[in-house]
Amino acid sequence: MPNPDGTDTTATPPGTWHDRGDTVIYDSDWVRLVTTDVVMPDGTQVDHHVVRMPRPASGTIIVDEGRILLLWRHRFITDTWGWEIPAGGIDPGETAEQAAIREATEESGWRPASIEHLCSYFPANGLLDQEFHIFVSDGAVDVGEPTDINEAARIEWHDVGEVRRLLTTGEITDGLSFAALCYAFTTDTFASKPPA
Repeated sequence: MPNPDGTDTTATPPGTWHDRGDTVIYDSDWVRLVTTDVVMPDGTQVDHHVVRMPRPASGTIIVDEGRILLLWRHRFITDTWGWEIPAGGIDPGETAEQAAIREATEESGWRPASIEHLCSYFPANGLLDQEFHIFVSDGAVDVGEPTDINEAARIEWHDVGEVRRLLTTGEITDGLSFAALCYAFTTDTFASKPPA
């Protein structure tokens, strides 16, 4: 049965929003801002503003001897400081795993000894199409100073209890880091990585 605008709804489940294409407002290598012609489930047509990101991102929770490595950094957009896990965009031709290792090493000076996929999610899928891939590392190798000195003012190891406190006191507000660490706590990821 078609919607009032003629969109066929028989092939899609009830509640589906029908995307009829983008009109580009701004485009760069970093971000694309569009209005998307959307037909909502009740047949109403809207021009929805959407931020399309050309690259997904990867982050790594680095755990070593029961401690978690965090970066203390400034985010100028919100003018806030907070603790974050190392993370960044996946380069063309790179896997999510390769990006996770590269970003962790560049930003912290610690190379994950091994990584395991923890979760993937869309942080703000009402507005943004970027996907985050989160990994956890069991162990890390100190490879020297970070090669990307713009990412962190401090790099520190925190015990698991301290990271839980940082989450609850608002000292971890970066969306990628917040969701990744909360997921790790919810799934008891740190319980399998006790202190040495």
